[in-house]
Amino acid sequence: VALMRAVEQDVRNRAAGVRSEIGFILRRAAEAPVLLDLSAGGALPLRVTHNDTKFNNVMIDDRTGEGVCVIDLDTVMPGLALYDVGDCARSATNTAAEDEPDPSRVRFDLAVFEHLVAGYLDAARDFLTQQEIDHIPFAARLMTLECGIRFLADYLAGDVYFKIHRPGHNLDRCRTQLKLVQAMERQATQMDRIVKRYN
Repeated sequence: VALMRAVEQDVRNRAAGVRSEIGFILRRAAEAPVLLDLSAGGALPLRVTHNDTKFNNVMIDDRTGEGVCVIDLDTVMPGLALYDVGDCARSATNTAAEDEPDPSRVRFDLAVFEHLVAGYLDAARDFLTQQEIDHIPFAARLMTLECGIRFLADYLAGDVYFKIHRPGHNLDRCRTQLKLVQAMERQATQMDRIVKRYN
């Protein structure tokens, strides 16, 4: 909705230059409601979620290397566990910076995804439903796509939400996320196999 509003308003006359990105997103529009629809149908339970799961939101003990606590709790609310694991996969598996200006440097690190899944399921397998476990790869792609949509919508709206440090910064962020989605799509079968292996 926000993206289409930003495209229609086109306050900075940027939409013509990002037709490829808009098309990429629109071709995947049917994926957007999948998790919400599963939740509404009772297949995915509502849980307490952090909603900003990345490694720099975990305090690490310098001596032991163990996680001490989760920080940045202002985003905690009811949600889907798949949002958290999907967003964590998005941020952890990208081999480039989130705002990498050269999309050719963006890769999906399948080995990191495997370690993430192994650790996550070791800790959470006993309380997750089978639907939650089965949808981990999809959630990684969906949360990455969603992040790309948010960056593109902000770029089209004139960079009003995400702080930028250079012209085109939000567009670079968007392109990085969309490139990561493509990489995940290419490795979807391997991602599914990894989840099955640790389930």
